[in-house]
Amino acid sequence: MITVILLIHGLMAVALLGALSHQALSVARRAPVATHASFVDRFRGVAAPRYTNATVVMFAATVILGAMLYPQYRIDVRPTLEDLQLRSANGAFEIKEHLAAIGLGLLPAYWFYWRRGQDAPAAAARRYLTWILAFVVWFNFLVGHVLNNIKGLLPV
Repeated sequence: MITVILLIHGLMAVALLGALSHQALSVARRAPVATHASFVDRFRGVAAPRYTNATVVMFAATVILGAMLYPQYRIDVRPTLEDLQLRSANGAFEIKEHLAAIGLGLLPAYWFYWRRGQDAPAAAARRYLTWILAFVVWFNFLVGHVLNNIKGLLPV
């Protein structure tokens, strides 16, 4: 059952990563996308508000699935990291936990500012909140991926 939850958690994280990456790059663009745009311009040229509800639901679901995996991590993975004296890996996971909690706390503000419409005063708040959440998701995805595979990466 843990393997199924881990796979779903990973797939949700990848989908969330894609949605937030699209949205974060779209709020960073300065000019409208041209007809003969590059790949990066087309990647950024999405309707950013459409990603809001999906991002909120996927972020919350990914955190909940991660919380379901946490006891197994404490029993199986963390002792291995401690036995191998991988303090940086343990520290990275602690940061991952804290960033996930901060991101969860930012979700209401993120949702509020994206639901306000495209008014100029809220543009900066939307941009910063989106980029903060994108950073959180990228960091947590990379740390989680490495920690998930750490037994396969190191000789035990």
